[in-house]
Amino acid sequence: MTHSPRGAKLGVIAGVLIVLACAWHFGVFEQVGEPRVLAHKLVGMGAWGWLAFILAYTVLQPFGVPGSIFLVAAPLIWPWQTAFALSMAGTMSASIVGFSFARFIARDWVSARIPARLRKYDAALERSAFQTVVVLRLIFWMSQMLHSFLGVSKVRFWTHFWGSLVGYVPTLFIVSYLGSELFDASGKLQPDAWPTLAGLLFTSLVIAALAWAWERRRLAGEPPPPHPGSPS
Repeated sequence: MTHSPRGAKLGVIAGVLIVLACAWHFGVFEQVGEPRVLAHKLVGMGAWGWLAFILAYTVLQPFGVPGSIFLVAAPLIWPWQTAFALSMAGTMSASIVGFSFARFIARDWVSARIPARLRKYDAALERSAFQTVVVLRLIFWMSQMLHSFLGVSKVRFWTHFWGSLVGYVPTLFIVSYLGSELFDASGKLQPDAWPTLAGLLFTSLVIAALAWAWERRRLAGEPPPPHPGSPS
């Protein structure tokens, strides 16, 4: 017995809608409304909090819940090493879900809603996919729209995976390592945290600029493509 691709897609869409509906029914969206609430909930779950954190992040972030809620909550609960590992696992899982939903489930619908500020990177993705994914993650981080844009682009899955992983490392490391200095016990930004955040933004932009410069230099050193009709 075979199942049509259309039937599989409808099944996945239904599954996603059911999960989101259940999350809304049981008040999950209210519980992750702020880092303090999420942290309190996960602490009460003990060892299961690790799994709950990753699953909630994976399912909710690609469909509207800000990833910053999870990133802020993690260092409020666990040591920075654990917070970094769980934040990376959740961020990558959410990215995969958002990417896969756009590529395999709702490609046409998503493609029509990609903003022009991302579409301008189409040519760069065709020339140097990995470096461009890294730069986009450094600039836009875990934006739901970026998940979707990469999903409808020509970027291969594993290029997206590894490029996203590299692009996420600086932000997740700094937020996990300096979490207690950046946020208070309620998850609100500390008054003296702005210089650190400015430094994080500056570092991300510098890395992105260096990546772009390296790629432009590499492309400049490549021979031009042969003119159509010329002998090979």
